[in-house]
Amino acid sequence: MIKDRGNIKWTAMMLPEHLEALRKWQAEDDLVHQPDLSEWDLEEIQSVIDTALRRKCQTAVQTWRAGEIRTHTGVIEDTDVRSKRIFIDGGWIEVGEIVSVRMME
Repeated sequence: MIKDRGNIKWTAMMLPEHLEALRKWQAEDDLVHQPDLSEWDLEEIQSVIDTALRRKCQTAVQTWRAGEIRTHTGVIEDTDVRSKRIFIDGGWIEVGEIVSVRMME
């Protein structure tokens, strides 16, 4: 197999505009599209949140925001129905951003 430097050897010949466009293109490839949740998925999320709130157990909540999926772990301490958010691990999470919830028993 030929030992090659890959893209490193070509970067010296590229213009700064090309490098910027390549970085932007790669950043766009890393983005995750917002998952489509059905009514059943939303009901399941609500059910798990209610159960985790009553049991006060460790919970993993995945949220989607701006093309990234983040995982928040902790105990769900409170829910605010008016502003549609839950309080977990010292911070509020918007319910509309939640993709999945699972209890870690």
